[in-house]
Amino acid sequence: MKYHFILKSANSKTGPLPVTYSQRETCPQSCPHYRADCYAEDYYTRMSWDKVAERGGTLAQLCESVASLPAGQLWRFNVAGDLPGAGETVDAAALGEIVAANTGRRGFTYTHKKSADALYWAQCATDWGFTVNISADDAGEADALAAVSSLPITCIVPMDTPEKTYTPEGQTIIVCPAQTREDITCATCGLCARADRRVVIGFRAHGSRARVTDALARRVIPIMKG
Repeated sequence: MKYHFILKSANSKTGPLPVTYSQRETCPQSCPHYRADCYAEDYYTRMSWDKVAERGGTLAQLCESVASLPAGQLWRFNVAGDLPGAGETVDAAALGEIVAANTGRRGFTYTHKKSADALYWAQCATDWGFTVNISADDAGEADALAAVSSLPITCIVPMDTPEKTYTPEGQTIIVCPAQTREDITCATCGLCARADRRVVIGFRAHGSRARVTDALARRVIPIMKG
């Protein structure tokens, strides 16, 4: 498996943050956005993603790059791609090497791998300082995931969702600050790297196929209070 490491992202949403891409083969086919309305299928992101196999490096090279980052550095594993391992599986050994390289740094990522095995290894990584967010596809799934895991959760929300809403079970949803404020990027926010946070981070449907993503998110509309 190949990984493409970028020391300073030019993406306007992430800001000048170290980021990576993993090969498409890491994505689980159970993800409802798989090869469909995933934001990573947008033109420029897809171009970078499609080239990982030819210009990416090995796991050892990725870990060397991560380990060379300054202490306390915030960085994002996977603008596109999922946890190491083909499809639904998690390569625990590879994930362990990334976690070890991240020691003293603030790596974070997201996963659509939701089997008991995947959640176990994601929790192990998070406990060791590499924050893995579980990606829910609507507010209802955010509640279902919270019932079986203590991992931090993100969820897709409709495009018109206010900055603060709630899941049906009462979890607070805060829309990604980079989507609500022009002066905020991943580089200046860091909320997704906080494994101890008490809120679900909502990502408003976005990308060239946002209408499809929005329709999926509307299966369970976030709740307003007051």
